[in-house]
Amino acid sequence: MFFWLFLFKLNEMDSIQRSLKKEIEKRIGSNKVVLLFGSRRVGKTKLLQSIASTQKQTPLILNGEDLDVQQLLAKRTSANYQRLIGKHSLIMIDEAQNVPDIGKHLKFMIDTFPKVTIIATGSSSFDLMNKSGEPLTGRNFQYILYPISQEELMMSYGTLGTKQQFDDRLIFGSYPEVITMTDREERELYLKSLVQNYLLKDIFIYENIQNSSKIFDLLKLLAFQVGSEVSLEELGRNLSMSKNTVERYLDLLTKVFIIYKVGGFSTNLRKEVVKSQKWYFTDNGIRNAIISDFRPLQSRNDIGQLWENFCFYERMKYMHYKRKKTEYYFWRTYDKQEIDMIEKDNTHLRAFEFKWSEKSKTKIPKFFADHYPNAIFEVVHPENYLDYMTA
Repeated sequence: MFFWLFLFKLNEMDSIQRSLKKEIEKRIGSNKVVLLFGSRRVGKTKLLQSIASTQKQTPLILNGEDLDVQQLLAKRTSANYQRLIGKHSLIMIDEAQNVPDIGKHLKFMIDTFPKVTIIATGSSSFDLMNKSGEPLTGRNFQYILYPISQEELMMSYGTLGTKQQFDDRLIFGSYPEVITMTDREERELYLKSLVQNYLLKDIFIYENIQNSSKIFDLLKLLAFQVGSEVSLEELGRNLSMSKNTVERYLDLLTKVFIIYKVGGFSTNLRKEVVKSQKWYFTDNGIRNAIISDFRPLQSRNDIGQLWENFCFYERMKYMHYKRKKTEYYFWRTYDKQEIDMIEKDNTHLRAFEFKWSEKSKTKIPKFFADHYPNAIFEVVHPENYLDYMTA
């Protein structure tokens, strides 16, 4: 077993294939802009390199953080771009959000050069830094790259290898570099550095947030309330901020892919709660780094929160990579009947309850069953979670 784990750690980052790779490769030659979003350090650059290595013709690869690249792109003329592009039919712009007016540049290139495809990555939604940029409506495909998913681990290492990492994924999360680390202290230091030095970088630089401590305090409050309904007014009182400022910070944290908001599901039935909201973290390791708690599972009293956060985002990763257009909610009535996750698409309504204990006897709430008789209900626990996250 130890020998197997050694081999696993030795080659794992080279062998993990990202689910989006084939999907993005299908778009090459489409004369469109492929926008690849995702938080910093999530693996966007490595994915670009992997795609580039499979192309017959070498792509033109540009780094948006390079000032020379920014200057080259600044002169938006066909002659200038023709000199830059040359005979390349595939252009890759990493960290494209750093280029001023990037939306206008992308639109101009796609409209001017019909044989060109552009893949542009960003660690935040482009409108965060580029409010004046022209939209790419009808000219783009958009994808989000998340930390390594359970399906990606399954494809590379099978059921056994994935389950052997189960505890680590709940505690340290699934950022690519974290997966390669075996030392607990190294993982803790990396995740704390990731939060402090990388994930919030775009907010501090481009949104001119002066009091960074308020951002961290807000994230801590959310970390302790994972799976619970959150009151913006209460957050504001605790942080001595207005509700509007809290909403603005939450919106920015969503745009850099740290947290995700979930509203209440309702079809206008009077007993259903609809105005409340819950917040989940895109990665358990980030959540635990914010509260500086990396204790083993057997020592924790928040295992239910870790499990719910993990289940919620792994499902979202899976459905996004399968290009399923789904909406996510929680469900609750005023008399406290509730369901952790509602997943809705054009044809199905699915309800999921996340339970850490397989022995927990959970039944579908009567009100929900009566009013949504065609909904699919499932209890997800550690014994069946891979079915829910990988198939």
